[in-house]
Amino acid sequence: MALTNAYVLPTNRIPDLFEKIRDGQAPERFTHQLLKDWGFSSTNDRAFVPLLKELGFLTVDGKPTHIYHDYRDHSRSKHVMAQALRAAYSDIFLIKEHPTASDKTAVEGKFKSFHNVSDNVAGLMAKTFFGLLALADLSSKKTSTIIPADTKDATPEKVPPPTLRRKNLGTHWVALQHPNSPPSNQGCGGLQRNL
Repeated sequence: MALTNAYVLPTNRIPDLFEKIRDGQAPERFTHQLLKDWGFSSTNDRAFVPLLKELGFLTVDGKPTHIYHDYRDHSRSKHVMAQALRAAYSDIFLIKEHPTASDKTAVEGKFKSFHNVSDNVAGLMAKTFFGLLALADLSSKKTSTIIPADTKDATPEKVPPPTLRRKNLGTHWVALQHPNSPPSNQGCGGLQRNL
């Protein structure tokens, strides 16, 4: 399951940021300078970038993802936000399918225990979650695929087919496998005795 630890101090600015995302043109790369250009010039506003990455709106290097672009569609933005929240905060949705402000204590407790943080930090994480929740429509049952932030917009690499090679280490043979191949059932830990 997942529970992001990203939070922002200016939670009252969350709707403003997502309005700018929805109404503006998607940048090639989302940077702190873009935040300043949009009027988010406080150093506290810099925390929006990691939050957007955790939500899947940006790749690890700051490029807008399909989630960012989908959110820009006014007719789908609340649904897209709901899906992003379900992916980034899935552990919260185990507590309650449709969390509300009345669940604040349980949500803060989950953040505190999961991330081993202080009451203050857990409160800020919860405020961020509820600030984002106000922009989502959880009643929508549509499903879409949310891709983790570290794999979004990645160019598929050509990977050679898995092969099993052996290397002689004196009295032992070591099976060397391709990193993407399933584990071998050949002996203990891939070692075989050379008989």
